[in-house]
Amino acid sequence: MASLAAGHEPGIAPGSGALADALVPASIFAPDRGGCGEEDDDEFLEDGDLTNGEPEDRRIDCSSKLALVSPNGEQYDSLLRQLRDRMEEGCGETIYVVGMGSDGGDWGLDEKDMEASVATVRSLCEQLDSDLIPLRERSEAAGTVRDYLIRRRVGELDFLEVRVAVVGNVDAGKSTLLGVLTHGELDNGRGFARQKLFRHKHEMESGRTSSVGNDILGFDQEGQVVNKPDSHGGSLDWTKICEKSSKVITFIDLAGHEKYLKTTVFGMTGHLPDFCMLMVGSNAGIVGMTKEHLGLALALNVPVFVVVTKIDMCPANILQETLKLLQRLLKSPGCRKIPVLVQNKDDVIVAASNFSSERMCPIFQISNVTGENMDLLKMFLNLLSSRTSYRDDQPAEFQIDDTYSVPGVGTVVSGTTLRGLIRLNDTMLLGPDPLGSFIPIAVKSIHRKRMPVKEVRGGQTASFALKKIKRSSIRKGMVMVSPKLNPQATWEFEAEILVLHHPTTISPRYQAMVHCGSIRQTATILSMNRDCLRTGDKASVHFRFIKTPEYLHCDQRLVFREGRTKAVGTITKLLHSTNNMPTNSKPPQIKMQSTKKVPLRKEDGTLATGEDAATIAQPTGQSASQPGEGDDDPQIKEGNKENKPKSGGGGRRRGGQRHKGKAQNSSSTNLMASPSSTATGNS
Repeated sequence: MASLAAGHEPGIAPGSGALADALVPASIFAPDRGGCGEEDDDEFLEDGDLTNGEPEDRRIDCSSKLALVSPNGEQYDSLLRQLRDRMEEGCGETIYVVGMGSDGGDWGLDEKDMEASVATVRSLCEQLDSDLIPLRERSEAAGTVRDYLIRRRVGELDFLEVRVAVVGNVDAGKSTLLGVLTHGELDNGRGFARQKLFRHKHEMESGRTSSVGNDILGFDQEGQVVNKPDSHGGSLDWTKICEKSSKVITFIDLAGHEKYLKTTVFGMTGHLPDFCMLMVGSNAGIVGMTKEHLGLALALNVPVFVVVTKIDMCPANILQETLKLLQRLLKSPGCRKIPVLVQNKDDVIVAASNFSSERMCPIFQISNVTGENMDLLKMFLNLLSSRTSYRDDQPAEFQIDDTYSVPGVGTVVSGTTLRGLIRLNDTMLLGPDPLGSFIPIAVKSIHRKRMPVKEVRGGQTASFALKKIKRSSIRKGMVMVSPKLNPQATWEFEAEILVLHHPTTISPRYQAMVHCGSIRQTATILSMNRDCLRTGDKASVHFRFIKTPEYLHCDQRLVFREGRTKAVGTITKLLHSTNNMPTNSKPPQIKMQSTKKVPLRKEDGTLATGEDAATIAQPTGQSASQPGEGDDDPQIKEGNKENKPKSGGGGRRRGGQRHKGKAQNSSSTNLMASPSSTATGNS
């Protein structure tokens, strides 16, 4: 939200201040100063000056537009402190306006004062090792006003990163737009641009994306695109792009077709996009999955901007109809957004300055064939700044959203660093495995956007090569965390959920797929604080995963879906218990036990299996809350026997487990029917 804070009102045209206040309260944009005193409007000054909550008599008057012309030492330090805070809040960049004050005077400076002010700002930027990039100059009542983008300089092996998820109905032109943006070549109207992006043969044949694609667009310090495709194969060299870029936009290309909704939800939750680009085909209008994807972005609190494509082939009256419908949808009670049609560079700066408020929704109209308005979209993407800032001193945490086996390298995992700092050769804990335990693992090498680096920070995507582990033992949804966190896997949790749509009613024992970060697993509702749930209902619900435990946090967002049913919510409570392994994970261990040629009584079988699980699942230093511990307690043993039938029987097991379970059931039936024959068989 920071870069907005930096320049929100400065970007708004003169005379529209009252309107802007009516649309969006200024407090949304004001930086959170963490107890810096009074919170009145005087604290936010439009040329980037804050009074820092100092007492009236010691305050430095920085509210005037002339504050930058010739500041004394104290004023200079105050200006430097404010700019540093704004840069931190904007994750390394902010929009700064010269020539506007909040003291009620006319906007604008004459040429001499403007030059002096710009020199002061340039000096401030040098102090903070940042670049000053001019955005626009406009005439006001008392002279000129200039907007600048201030961006922190980064080393050759580092860059600012912003993730943008691309969603919309099938055939809206998502992959084509990304092909045009990243490869710099216009489309021929027959799908030429999108061919370079597809990952699978069937995608090329059908023209429909079915997987989560990743593409990058690099900007240099001047805001120019650095993507230069190879003249032979037309492919992009990601390493060269990242070396030349000060900022990289990562596009997460998602599927538009309804049958790939599972993949799209995973892309929106697991890849943690900063912003969402909703594509609408101007000739088709708002159809199919458009509302579905918009609702998903709103549920996950991701700011949305809209791109209307194919304006070169769409009749003017149809285009106006589509825009009218779009504006009505965005203003509806479910969205409550302020649609803004972007038609020139001034609109782009205003939209980018105010975008992180999550209220404003810019609408771009572009053509992939003629390239119309493409420069406005590129300028907007260059001005977007990451929404969340991270501290390096937190314990590291990395969520895995894909795994690979690379010849000559071994197992490679990719994902997003959630917080902290991970360096080469660090030892992390990988897990949870199906038994809920975490294993120590060393990071052999780190790549960011195919470029080798020595460390990654919070909010950055990366790939790690891991030592001594098979790809088959890693799944999406696992995490790599710092040993300081002492991580615990969770079978059960409580969440506050809101049902967006359900054809009938939801009651306990209902099962559906839970998406939470990169976790994607079916969970059962054990109980809830209402008898049943219908569309639009809110409730506190107790869930249990059916297959493996997961690593969760309180306050994580989750999406809950099954068929046409959709619900969103927030995790409120994690429930840890000592022996809560579901019985459907036991048949493989029963099989291991039965190979020992020992007569199997019902009580002994339960106990031996529990002990086996404990020995298998117990690496050094395992916490007491892991499944399988404490089976010597007779109460827990009784609990095992009582809970066993409640698992839903063999029907809940999958694949080989189901057959093993049946074999086990039949053997226990035979045991009860003819003890003598079974004893003979066992001997």
